[in-house]
Amino acid sequence: MSLNAKSTIENGKAILGIEFGSTRIKAVLIDEENKPIAQGSHTWENQLENGLWTYSIDAIWNGVQDCYSDLRANVKKEYGIEIENLAAIGVSAMMHGYMAFNDKEEILVPFRTWRNTNTGKAAAELSELFVYNIPLRWSISHLYQAILNKEEHVKDITFLTTLAGYVHWQITGEKVLGIGDASGMLPIDPETKNYSAEMVKKFNNLIKPYGFSWTLEDILPKVLLAGENAGCLTEKGAKKLDVSGHLKAGVPVCPPEGDAGTGMVATNAVKQRTGNVSAGTSSFSMIVLEKDLSKPYEMIDMVTTPDGSLVAMVHCNNCTSDLNAWVNLFKEYQELMGMPVDMDEIFGKLYNNALTGDADCGGLISYNYFSGEPVTGLAEGRPLFIRTAGDKFNLANFMRAHLYASVGVLKIGNDILFNEEKIKVDRITGHGGLFRTKGVGQRVLAAAINSPISVMETAGEGGAWGIALLGSYLVNNDKKQSLSDFLDEKVFAGNTGTEVAPTAEDVAGFNKYIEEYKACIPVEEAAVKYKK
Repeated sequence: MSLNAKSTIENGKAILGIEFGSTRIKAVLIDEENKPIAQGSHTWENQLENGLWTYSIDAIWNGVQDCYSDLRANVKKEYGIEIENLAAIGVSAMMHGYMAFNDKEEILVPFRTWRNTNTGKAAAELSELFVYNIPLRWSISHLYQAILNKEEHVKDITFLTTLAGYVHWQITGEKVLGIGDASGMLPIDPETKNYSAEMVKKFNNLIKPYGFSWTLEDILPKVLLAGENAGCLTEKGAKKLDVSGHLKAGVPVCPPEGDAGTGMVATNAVKQRTGNVSAGTSSFSMIVLEKDLSKPYEMIDMVTTPDGSLVAMVHCNNCTSDLNAWVNLFKEYQELMGMPVDMDEIFGKLYNNALTGDADCGGLISYNYFSGEPVTGLAEGRPLFIRTAGDKFNLANFMRAHLYASVGVLKIGNDILFNEEKIKVDRITGHGGLFRTKGVGQRVLAAAINSPISVMETAGEGGAWGIALLGSYLVNNDKKQSLSDFLDEKVFAGNTGTEVAPTAEDVAGFNKYIEEYKACIPVEEAAVKYKK
Protein backbone atom coordinates (compact mmCIF):
# COMPACT_ATOMS: atom_id res chain seq x y z
CA MET A 1 0.00 0.00 0.00
CA SER A 2 1.26 3.44 -0.92
CA LEU A 3 2.65 6.28 1.19
CA ASN A 4 0.03 8.49 -0.48
CA ALA A 5 -2.69 6.50 1.27
CA LYS A 6 -0.96 7.09 4.60
CA SER A 7 -0.78 10.86 4.09
CA THR A 8 -4.41 10.92 2.83
CA ILE A 9 -5.54 9.36 6.13
CA GLU A 10 -3.16 11.52 8.26
CA ASN A 11 -4.39 14.72 6.58
CA GLY A 12 -8.06 13.81 7.12
CA LYS A 13 -8.70 13.53 3.36
CA ALA A 14 -9.97 9.92 3.36
CA ILE A 15 -13.69 9.20 2.96
CA LEU A 16 -15.54 6.50 4.90
CA GLY A 17 -18.38 4.40 3.49
CA ILE A 18 -20.35 2.07 5.78
CA GLU A 19 -22.90 -0.43 4.49
CA PHE A 20 -25.23 -2.59 6.59
CA GLY A 21 -25.77 -5.68 4.41
CA SER A 22 -27.97 -8.59 5.45
CA THR A 23 -25.03 -10.77 6.60
CA ARG A 24 -22.16 -8.28 6.87
CA ILE A 25 -21.52 -4.71 7.93
CA LYS A 26 -18.64 -3.38 5.84
CA ALA A 27 -16.55 -0.21 6.08
CA VAL A 28 -14.33 1.10 3.28
CA LEU A 29 -11.92 4.06 3.31
CA ILE A 30 -11.22 5.63 -0.08
CA ASP A 31 -8.53 8.10 -1.13
CA GLU A 32 -8.81 11.31 -3.16
CA GLU A 33 -8.83 9.25 -6.38
CA ASN A 34 -11.84 7.28 -5.04
CA LYS A 35 -9.83 4.07 -4.67
CA PRO A 36 -10.22 1.79 -1.59
CA ILE A 37 -7.25 2.05 0.79
CA ALA A 38 -8.53 0.26 3.92
CA GLN A 39 -11.49 -1.79 5.06
CA GLY A 40 -13.16 -3.42 8.03
CA SER A 41 -16.13 -5.73 8.49
CA HIS A 42 -18.43 -7.39 11.01
CA THR A 43 -20.57 -10.50 10.42
CA TRP A 44 -24.13 -10.51 11.75
CA GLU A 45 -27.39 -12.39 11.27
CA ASN A 46 -31.05 -11.44 11.47
CA GLN A 47 -33.26 -12.98 14.19
CA LEU A 48 -36.81 -14.28 13.90
CA GLU A 49 -38.78 -12.74 16.78
CA ASN A 50 -42.54 -13.25 17.15
CA GLY A 51 -42.64 -14.37 13.52
CA LEU A 52 -40.83 -11.26 12.18
CA TRP A 53 -37.26 -10.88 10.93
CA THR A 54 -35.29 -8.25 12.87
CA TYR A 55 -31.89 -6.97 14.02
CA SER A 56 -31.80 -5.49 17.52
CA ILE A 57 -30.70 -1.91 18.24
CA ASP A 58 -27.78 -3.37 20.25
CA ALA A 59 -26.78 -5.54 17.30
CA ILE A 60 -26.78 -2.46 15.03
CA TRP A 61 -24.46 -0.42 17.29
CA ASN A 62 -22.25 -3.29 18.48
CA GLY A 63 -21.92 -4.32 14.84
CA VAL A 64 -20.95 -0.93 13.44
CA GLN A 65 -18.54 -0.31 16.36
CA ASP A 66 -16.86 -3.68 15.77
CA CYS A 67 -16.71 -2.96 12.03
CA TYR A 68 -15.13 0.49 12.64
CA SER A 69 -12.69 -1.02 15.14
CA ASP A 70 -11.71 -3.63 12.49
CA LEU A 71 -11.13 -0.74 10.03
CA ARG A 72 -8.93 1.05 12.62
CA ALA A 73 -6.93 -2.16 13.12
CA ASN A 74 -6.46 -2.46 9.32
CA VAL A 75 -5.24 1.17 9.10
CA LYS A 76 -2.87 0.65 12.04
CA LYS A 77 -1.44 -2.55 10.53
CA GLU A 78 -0.98 -1.13 7.03
CA TYR A 79 0.04 2.45 7.81
CA GLY A 80 0.90 2.55 11.53
CA ILE A 81 -1.48 5.47 12.21
CA GLU A 82 -4.89 6.27 13.76
CA ILE A 83 -7.93 7.67 11.92
CA GLU A 84 -8.43 11.10 13.52
CA ASN A 85 -10.38 13.02 10.89
CA LEU A 86 -12.21 12.31 7.63
CA ALA A 87 -13.26 14.34 4.59
CA ALA A 88 -16.74 12.77 4.46
CA ILE A 89 -18.82 9.82 5.66
CA GLY A 90 -21.69 7.92 4.01
CA VAL A 91 -24.09 5.37 5.52
CA SER A 92 -25.96 2.80 3.44
CA ALA A 93 -28.13 -0.18 4.40
CA MET A 94 -30.71 -2.69 3.25
CA MET A 95 -33.61 -0.72 1.80
CA HIS A 96 -37.18 -0.52 3.05
CA GLY A 97 -38.33 -2.07 6.31
CA TYR A 98 -39.87 -0.35 9.30
CA MET A 99 -38.24 1.57 12.16
CA ALA A 100 -40.80 3.60 14.13
CA PHE A 101 -39.84 5.94 17.00
CA ASN A 102 -41.68 7.99 19.63
CA ASP A 103 -40.95 11.53 20.85
CA LYS A 104 -38.30 10.19 23.28
CA GLU A 105 -36.39 8.65 20.33
CA GLU A 106 -37.28 5.15 21.57
CA ILE A 107 -37.97 2.43 19.01
CA LEU A 108 -41.61 1.37 19.39
CA VAL A 109 -41.38 -2.19 17.99
CA PRO A 110 -38.31 -4.19 16.90
CA PHE A 111 -36.94 -3.16 13.46
CA ARG A 112 -38.92 -5.03 10.77
CA THR A 113 -36.61 -5.82 7.84
CA TRP A 114 -37.28 -6.08 4.09
CA ARG A 115 -37.52 -9.89 4.45
CA ASN A 116 -40.90 -9.77 6.21
CA THR A 117 -43.84 -10.74 4.02
CA ASN A 118 -46.67 -10.25 6.54
CA THR A 119 -47.81 -7.11 4.72
CA GLY A 120 -49.83 -8.71 1.88
CA LYS A 121 -53.21 -7.14 2.72
CA ALA A 122 -51.71 -3.65 3.18
CA ALA A 123 -49.62 -3.82 -0.01
CA ALA A 124 -52.60 -4.99 -2.09
CA GLU A 125 -54.93 -2.28 -0.76
CA LEU A 126 -52.33 0.48 -1.21
CA SER A 127 -51.46 -0.69 -4.76
CA GLU A 128 -55.14 -0.35 -5.64
CA LEU A 129 -55.53 3.01 -3.87
CA PHE A 130 -52.38 4.54 -5.43
CA VAL A 131 -52.73 2.79 -8.84
CA TYR A 132 -49.05 1.99 -8.36
CA ASN A 133 -47.25 -1.26 -7.46
CA ILE A 134 -46.52 -1.16 -3.72
CA PRO A 135 -44.27 -4.12 -2.78
CA LEU A 136 -44.62 -6.07 0.49
CA ARG A 137 -41.26 -4.83 1.80
CA TRP A 138 -41.85 -1.08 1.40
CA SER A 139 -42.13 0.98 4.60
CA ILE A 140 -45.60 2.26 3.73
CA SER A 141 -46.84 -1.38 3.50
CA HIS A 142 -45.39 -2.09 6.97
CA LEU A 143 -46.99 1.05 8.40
CA TYR A 144 -50.44 0.38 6.95
CA GLN A 145 -50.30 -3.30 7.98
CA ALA A 146 -49.55 -2.22 11.56
CA ILE A 147 -52.62 0.09 11.35
CA LEU A 148 -54.80 -2.76 9.96
CA ASN A 149 -53.52 -5.02 12.77
CA LYS A 150 -54.61 -2.31 15.28
CA GLU A 151 -51.12 -2.28 16.79
CA GLU A 152 -51.01 -0.14 19.91
CA HIS A 153 -47.72 1.62 19.06
CA VAL A 154 -48.91 3.34 15.86
CA LYS A 155 -50.55 6.29 17.64
CA ASP A 156 -47.19 7.17 19.28
CA ILE A 157 -45.09 7.40 16.08
CA THR A 158 -43.21 10.67 15.64
CA PHE A 159 -40.59 9.41 13.14
CA LEU A 160 -40.53 6.54 10.66
CA THR A 161 -37.34 5.64 8.79
CA THR A 162 -35.14 2.91 7.28
CA LEU A 163 -31.99 1.39 8.79
CA ALA A 164 -29.69 3.80 6.87
CA GLY A 165 -31.90 6.74 7.87
CA TYR A 166 -31.81 5.64 11.52
CA VAL A 167 -28.01 5.35 11.74
CA HIS A 168 -27.57 8.68 9.90
CA TRP A 169 -30.02 10.37 12.31
CA GLN A 170 -28.16 9.01 15.34
CA ILE A 171 -24.74 10.22 14.15
CA THR A 172 -25.83 13.62 12.75
CA GLY A 173 -29.13 14.50 14.45
CA GLU A 174 -30.71 14.95 10.97
CA LYS A 175 -33.98 13.19 10.02
CA VAL A 176 -33.22 12.89 6.31
CA LEU A 177 -32.98 10.19 3.63
CA GLY A 178 -31.40 9.89 0.20
CA ILE A 179 -34.04 9.81 -2.55
CA GLY A 180 -33.20 6.22 -3.63
CA ASP A 181 -33.86 4.85 -0.13
CA ALA A 182 -36.86 7.17 0.31
CA SER A 183 -38.40 5.69 -2.86
CA GLY A 184 -38.62 2.39 -0.94
CA MET A 185 -40.66 4.08 1.79
CA LEU A 186 -43.28 5.76 -0.41
CA PRO A 187 -43.38 6.44 -4.20
CA ILE A 188 -41.45 9.48 -5.41
CA ASP A 189 -42.79 12.06 -7.88
CA PRO A 190 -40.07 12.30 -10.60
CA GLU A 191 -41.00 15.96 -11.23
CA THR A 192 -40.78 17.27 -7.64
CA LYS A 193 -38.09 14.76 -6.50
CA ASN A 194 -40.14 14.33 -3.33
CA TYR A 195 -42.75 11.90 -2.00
CA SER A 196 -45.81 11.85 -4.27
CA ALA A 197 -48.10 14.58 -2.88
CA GLU A 198 -51.12 12.80 -4.37
CA MET A 199 -50.28 9.54 -2.55
CA VAL A 200 -49.52 11.32 0.73
CA LYS A 201 -52.96 12.94 0.52
CA LYS A 202 -54.69 9.64 -0.35
CA PHE A 203 -52.98 7.88 2.56
CA ASN A 204 -53.86 10.63 5.06
CA ASN A 205 -57.52 10.42 3.96
CA LEU A 206 -57.42 6.62 4.23
CA ILE A 207 -56.25 6.67 7.87
CA LYS A 208 -58.30 9.70 9.00
CA PRO A 209 -60.97 7.50 10.69
CA TYR A 210 -58.28 6.12 13.06
CA GLY A 211 -57.79 9.60 14.58
CA PHE A 212 -53.99 9.60 14.88
CA SER A 213 -52.39 12.87 15.95
CA TRP A 214 -49.88 12.64 13.05
CA THR A 215 -50.09 12.81 9.25
CA LEU A 216 -47.70 11.06 6.89
CA GLU A 217 -45.63 14.17 6.15
CA ASP A 218 -45.09 14.66 9.92
CA ILE A 219 -43.33 11.32 10.37
CA LEU A 220 -41.37 10.67 7.15
CA PRO A 221 -37.70 11.74 6.74
CA LYS A 222 -36.89 14.71 4.48
CA VAL A 223 -35.89 13.60 0.96
CA LEU A 224 -32.41 14.64 -0.29
CA LEU A 225 -30.61 14.19 -3.61
CA ALA A 226 -27.02 12.96 -3.92
CA GLY A 227 -24.62 15.84 -3.22
CA GLU A 228 -27.05 17.78 -0.99
CA ASN A 229 -26.15 18.80 2.57
CA ALA A 230 -27.28 16.08 5.01
CA GLY A 231 -25.57 17.35 8.17
CA CYS A 232 -22.29 16.66 9.99
CA LEU A 233 -21.00 14.08 12.43
CA THR A 234 -21.83 15.19 15.98
CA GLU A 235 -19.68 14.58 19.11
CA LYS A 236 -22.20 11.95 20.18
CA GLY A 237 -22.16 10.44 16.66
CA ALA A 238 -18.35 10.23 16.60
CA LYS A 239 -18.40 8.28 19.88
CA LYS A 240 -21.14 5.99 18.55
CA LEU A 241 -18.89 5.00 15.64
CA ASP A 242 -15.45 5.08 17.28
CA VAL A 243 -15.55 3.95 20.90
CA SER A 244 -11.77 4.61 21.18
CA GLY A 245 -12.52 8.35 20.94
CA HIS A 246 -9.99 9.18 18.17
CA LEU A 247 -12.51 10.20 15.48
CA LYS A 248 -13.29 13.93 15.54
CA ALA A 249 -16.75 15.45 15.05
CA GLY A 250 -17.69 17.90 12.28
CA VAL A 251 -17.24 15.56 9.28
CA PRO A 252 -19.81 16.19 6.48
CA VAL A 253 -22.12 13.16 6.03
CA CYS A 254 -23.82 12.56 2.65
CA PRO A 255 -27.52 11.62 2.35
CA PRO A 256 -27.98 8.01 3.57
CA GLU A 257 -28.87 5.55 0.82
CA GLY A 258 -30.23 2.04 0.28
CA ASP A 259 -28.20 -0.87 -1.05
CA ALA A 260 -29.88 -0.68 -4.47
CA GLY A 261 -28.68 2.93 -4.88
CA THR A 262 -25.12 2.17 -3.82
CA GLY A 263 -25.08 -0.82 -6.20
CA MET A 264 -26.01 1.53 -9.06
CA VAL A 265 -23.17 3.89 -8.09
CA ALA A 266 -20.62 1.05 -7.72
CA THR A 267 -21.45 -0.20 -11.24
CA ASN A 268 -21.67 3.30 -12.82
CA ALA A 269 -25.33 2.71 -13.67
CA VAL A 270 -27.09 5.95 -12.65
CA LYS A 271 -27.43 7.46 -16.13
CA GLN A 272 -30.67 6.97 -18.08
CA ARG A 273 -30.48 3.97 -20.48
CA THR A 274 -28.03 2.15 -18.20
CA GLY A 275 -28.71 -0.64 -15.73
CA ASN A 276 -27.18 -3.26 -13.49
CA VAL A 277 -27.92 -6.81 -12.40
CA SER A 278 -26.88 -8.07 -8.98
CA ALA A 279 -26.80 -11.88 -8.93
CA GLY A 280 -25.91 -13.77 -5.77
CA THR A 281 -28.13 -15.51 -3.20
CA SER A 282 -31.00 -13.37 -4.53
CA SER A 283 -30.95 -11.26 -7.68
CA PHE A 284 -32.32 -7.98 -8.89
CA SER A 285 -32.03 -5.83 -11.97
CA MET A 286 -32.22 -2.03 -12.05
CA ILE A 287 -32.89 -0.25 -15.35
CA VAL A 288 -32.74 3.58 -15.34
CA LEU A 289 -35.71 4.80 -17.38
CA GLU A 290 -36.09 7.74 -19.73
CA LYS A 291 -39.80 7.99 -18.85
CA ASP A 292 -42.40 6.37 -16.60
CA LEU A 293 -43.92 2.99 -17.55
CA SER A 294 -47.31 3.01 -19.26
CA LYS A 295 -48.97 1.23 -16.31
CA PRO A 296 -48.11 -0.47 -13.00
CA TYR A 297 -46.88 -4.10 -13.03
CA GLU A 298 -46.97 -6.30 -9.96
CA MET A 299 -43.53 -7.76 -10.69
CA ILE A 300 -41.78 -4.40 -11.28
CA ASP A 301 -40.92 -2.04 -8.41
CA MET A 302 -40.39 1.63 -9.23
CA VAL A 303 -37.52 3.25 -7.28
CA THR A 304 -34.97 5.96 -8.11
CA THR A 305 -31.24 6.52 -8.56
CA PRO A 306 -29.50 8.54 -5.79
CA ASP A 307 -29.96 11.63 -7.98
CA GLY A 308 -33.65 11.03 -8.61
CA SER A 309 -34.06 9.31 -12.00
CA LEU A 310 -36.81 6.68 -12.21
CA VAL A 311 -35.64 3.05 -12.03
CA ALA A 312 -37.55 -0.13 -12.88
CA MET A 313 -36.48 -2.85 -10.44
CA VAL A 314 -37.17 -6.58 -10.83
CA HIS A 315 -36.41 -8.31 -7.52
CA CYS A 316 -36.10 -12.12 -7.32
CA ASN A 317 -35.80 -14.04 -4.04
CA ASN A 318 -33.75 -16.90 -5.53
CA CYS A 319 -30.62 -16.98 -7.66
CA THR A 320 -27.50 -19.09 -7.00
CA SER A 321 -28.39 -21.19 -3.90
CA ASP A 322 -29.70 -24.21 -5.85
CA LEU A 323 -26.90 -23.95 -8.43
CA ASN A 324 -24.34 -23.99 -5.58
CA ALA A 325 -26.09 -27.00 -3.97
CA TRP A 326 -25.70 -29.04 -7.18
CA VAL A 327 -22.05 -27.98 -7.56
CA ASN A 328 -21.47 -29.22 -3.99
CA LEU A 329 -22.64 -32.69 -5.09
CA PHE A 330 -19.76 -32.76 -7.58
CA LYS A 331 -17.41 -31.62 -4.80
CA GLU A 332 -18.60 -34.55 -2.64
CA TYR A 333 -18.04 -36.92 -5.58
CA GLN A 334 -14.46 -35.67 -5.99
CA GLU A 335 -13.82 -36.15 -2.27
CA LEU A 336 -15.31 -39.66 -2.46
CA MET A 337 -12.92 -40.48 -5.30
CA GLY A 338 -9.98 -39.13 -3.27
CA MET A 339 -9.33 -36.24 -5.66
CA PRO A 340 -8.09 -32.85 -4.40
CA VAL A 341 -10.88 -30.25 -4.36
CA ASP A 342 -10.50 -26.69 -5.68
CA MET A 343 -13.94 -25.03 -5.73
CA ASP A 344 -12.92 -22.36 -8.27
CA GLU A 345 -11.79 -25.17 -10.60
CA ILE A 346 -15.04 -27.14 -10.09
CA PHE A 347 -17.18 -24.07 -10.80
CA GLY A 348 -15.00 -23.10 -13.77
CA LYS A 349 -15.08 -26.57 -15.39
CA LEU A 350 -18.83 -27.12 -14.84
CA TYR A 351 -19.85 -23.61 -15.93
CA ASN A 352 -17.70 -23.65 -19.06
CA ASN A 353 -18.92 -27.15 -19.93
CA ALA A 354 -22.50 -25.82 -19.68
CA LEU A 355 -21.77 -23.49 -22.61
CA THR A 356 -21.21 -26.57 -24.85
CA GLY A 357 -24.80 -27.76 -24.15
CA ASP A 358 -27.89 -27.16 -26.29
CA ALA A 359 -29.11 -23.55 -26.38
CA ASP A 360 -32.50 -24.70 -24.99
CA CYS A 361 -30.86 -27.06 -22.43
CA GLY A 362 -32.15 -30.11 -24.37
CA GLY A 363 -35.59 -29.79 -22.75
CA LEU A 364 -34.36 -29.96 -19.14
CA ILE A 365 -35.97 -27.53 -16.67
CA SER A 366 -34.94 -26.43 -13.19
CA TYR A 367 -36.73 -24.34 -10.53
CA ASN A 368 -34.26 -22.83 -8.04
CA TYR A 369 -36.95 -21.87 -5.49
CA PHE A 370 -35.35 -22.23 -2.05
CA SER A 371 -38.00 -19.73 -0.93
CA GLY A 372 -41.16 -18.28 -2.46
CA GLU A 373 -40.90 -16.23 -5.65
CA PRO A 374 -43.34 -13.28 -5.89
CA VAL A 375 -42.63 -12.67 -9.59
CA THR A 376 -44.06 -16.10 -10.50
CA GLY A 377 -46.71 -15.97 -7.77
CA LEU A 378 -45.32 -18.54 -5.32
CA ALA A 379 -45.48 -17.82 -1.57
CA GLU A 380 -43.22 -20.84 -0.88
CA GLY A 381 -40.70 -22.71 -3.00
CA ARG A 382 -39.27 -26.20 -3.53
CA PRO A 383 -36.07 -26.69 -5.56
CA LEU A 384 -37.12 -28.90 -8.46
CA PHE A 385 -35.55 -30.50 -11.55
CA ILE A 386 -37.80 -31.80 -14.37
CA ARG A 387 -37.11 -33.87 -17.49
CA THR A 388 -38.83 -36.40 -19.72
CA ALA A 389 -37.24 -39.66 -20.80
CA GLY A 390 -36.83 -38.22 -24.29
CA ASP A 391 -34.95 -35.05 -23.27
CA LYS A 392 -31.18 -34.75 -23.87
CA PHE A 393 -29.90 -35.52 -20.38
CA ASN A 394 -26.16 -34.90 -20.23
CA LEU A 395 -23.87 -32.90 -17.92
CA ALA A 396 -23.63 -29.82 -20.17
CA ASN A 397 -27.42 -29.50 -20.52
CA PHE A 398 -27.91 -30.27 -16.81
CA MET A 399 -25.58 -27.44 -15.72
CA ARG A 400 -26.92 -25.09 -18.39
CA ALA A 401 -30.50 -25.65 -17.15
CA HIS A 402 -29.42 -24.64 -13.61
CA LEU A 403 -27.59 -21.56 -14.91
CA TYR A 404 -30.71 -20.57 -16.89
CA ALA A 405 -32.86 -21.14 -13.79
CA SER A 406 -30.68 -18.75 -11.76
CA VAL A 407 -31.78 -15.84 -13.98
CA GLY A 408 -35.06 -17.26 -15.35
CA VAL A 409 -37.35 -15.25 -13.06
CA LEU A 410 -35.28 -12.13 -13.74
CA LYS A 411 -35.90 -12.71 -17.46
CA ILE A 412 -39.68 -12.95 -16.95
CA GLY A 413 -39.72 -9.51 -15.28
CA ASN A 414 -37.35 -7.92 -17.78
CA ASP A 415 -39.26 -9.30 -20.78
CA ILE A 416 -42.08 -6.95 -19.75
CA LEU A 417 -39.69 -3.97 -19.83
CA PHE A 418 -38.04 -4.82 -23.15
CA ASN A 419 -40.89 -6.48 -25.07
CA GLU A 420 -44.01 -4.70 -23.79
CA GLU A 421 -42.67 -1.31 -22.67
CA LYS A 422 -39.97 -1.20 -25.41
CA ILE A 423 -37.35 0.13 -22.97
CA LYS A 424 -33.98 1.01 -24.55
CA VAL A 425 -30.66 0.39 -22.77
CA ASP A 426 -27.10 1.22 -23.81
CA ARG A 427 -25.23 -0.70 -21.10
CA ILE A 428 -26.07 -3.23 -18.37
CA THR A 429 -23.41 -4.14 -15.82
CA GLY A 430 -23.43 -7.42 -13.90
CA HIS A 431 -22.01 -7.92 -10.40
CA GLY A 432 -22.16 -10.65 -7.76
CA GLY A 433 -21.22 -14.31 -7.35
CA LEU A 434 -22.83 -15.55 -10.59
CA PHE A 435 -20.20 -13.62 -12.59
CA ARG A 436 -17.17 -14.97 -10.75
CA THR A 437 -16.40 -17.59 -13.43
CA LYS A 438 -15.24 -15.36 -16.28
CA GLY A 439 -17.64 -14.94 -19.19
CA VAL A 440 -20.18 -17.65 -18.31
CA GLY A 441 -22.75 -15.84 -16.12
CA GLN A 442 -22.40 -12.89 -18.50
CA ARG A 443 -23.24 -15.00 -21.55
CA VAL A 444 -26.25 -16.61 -19.82
CA LEU A 445 -27.63 -13.25 -18.65
CA ALA A 446 -27.01 -11.67 -22.08
CA ALA A 447 -29.10 -14.48 -23.63
CA ALA A 448 -31.81 -14.09 -20.96
CA ILE A 449 -32.43 -10.38 -21.49
CA ASN A 450 -31.12 -10.13 -25.07
CA SER A 451 -28.73 -7.32 -24.17
CA PRO A 452 -24.92 -6.94 -23.92
CA ILE A 453 -23.66 -7.42 -20.34
CA SER A 454 -20.51 -5.76 -18.95
CA VAL A 455 -18.58 -6.84 -15.86
CA MET A 456 -16.07 -4.52 -14.16
CA GLU A 457 -13.20 -5.57 -11.89
CA THR A 458 -14.31 -2.96 -9.33
CA ALA A 459 -17.89 -4.27 -9.10
CA GLY A 460 -16.75 -6.59 -6.29
CA GLU A 461 -16.07 -3.56 -4.08
CA GLY A 462 -19.82 -3.37 -3.51
CA GLY A 463 -22.12 -1.02 -1.63
CA ALA A 464 -19.69 0.28 1.02
CA TRP A 465 -17.55 1.61 -1.84
CA GLY A 466 -20.72 2.94 -3.54
CA ILE A 467 -21.74 5.01 -0.50
CA ALA A 468 -18.13 6.21 -0.04
CA LEU A 469 -18.32 7.48 -3.66
CA LEU A 470 -21.50 9.39 -2.75
CA GLY A 471 -19.53 10.89 0.15
CA SER A 472 -16.85 11.87 -2.35
CA TYR A 473 -19.49 13.40 -4.65
CA LEU A 474 -20.66 15.54 -1.70
CA VAL A 475 -17.23 17.08 -0.98
CA ASN A 476 -15.16 16.67 -4.19
CA ASN A 477 -17.69 17.79 -6.77
CA ASP A 478 -16.03 21.15 -7.43
CA LYS A 479 -17.41 21.49 -10.98
CA LYS A 480 -21.03 20.97 -9.83
CA GLN A 481 -21.23 18.02 -12.20
CA SER A 482 -24.17 15.64 -12.39
CA LEU A 483 -23.64 12.40 -10.48
CA SER A 484 -23.28 10.40 -13.73
CA ASP A 485 -20.65 12.83 -15.12
CA PHE A 486 -18.77 12.74 -11.80
CA LEU A 487 -18.71 8.92 -11.88
CA ASP A 488 -17.71 8.85 -15.58
CA GLU A 489 -14.86 11.34 -15.18
CA LYS A 490 -13.61 11.08 -11.59
CA VAL A 491 -14.21 7.41 -10.73
CA PHE A 492 -14.47 5.13 -13.74
CA ALA A 493 -12.55 7.28 -16.26
CA GLY A 494 -13.77 5.43 -19.32
CA ASN A 495 -13.62 1.92 -17.80
CA THR A 496 -16.78 0.15 -18.96
CA GLY A 497 -15.46 -3.34 -18.16
CA THR A 498 -15.55 -6.44 -20.37
CA GLU A 499 -18.66 -6.81 -22.49
CA VAL A 500 -20.35 -10.01 -23.73
CA ALA A 501 -23.07 -9.65 -26.39
CA PRO A 502 -25.88 -12.19 -26.83
CA THR A 503 -25.87 -14.57 -29.82
CA ALA A 504 -29.09 -15.16 -31.79
CA GLU A 505 -28.86 -18.91 -31.07
CA ASP A 506 -28.54 -18.38 -27.28
CA VAL A 507 -31.44 -15.89 -27.22
CA ALA A 508 -33.72 -18.25 -29.18
CA GLY A 509 -32.70 -21.16 -26.92
CA PHE A 510 -33.40 -19.23 -23.72
CA ASN A 511 -36.77 -18.08 -25.07
CA LYS A 512 -37.72 -21.72 -25.79
CA TYR A 513 -36.55 -22.74 -22.29
CA ILE A 514 -38.56 -19.98 -20.57
CA GLU A 515 -41.78 -20.89 -22.41
CA GLU A 516 -41.57 -24.47 -21.08
CA TYR A 517 -40.51 -23.08 -17.68
CA LYS A 518 -43.66 -20.93 -17.48
CA ALA A 519 -45.86 -23.79 -18.73
CA CYS A 520 -44.58 -26.12 -15.99
CA ILE A 521 -45.05 -23.70 -13.04
CA PRO A 522 -48.12 -25.76 -11.93
CA VAL A 523 -45.65 -28.64 -11.32
CA GLU A 524 -43.70 -26.38 -8.93
CA GLU A 525 -46.98 -25.35 -7.27
CA ALA A 526 -47.85 -29.04 -6.76
CA ALA A 527 -44.42 -29.65 -5.22
CA VAL A 528 -45.07 -26.84 -2.72
CA LYS A 529 -48.50 -28.29 -1.93
CA TYR A 530 -47.47 -31.92 -1.42
CA LYS A 531 -43.79 -31.91 -0.39
CA LYS A 532 -43.74 -30.72 3.22
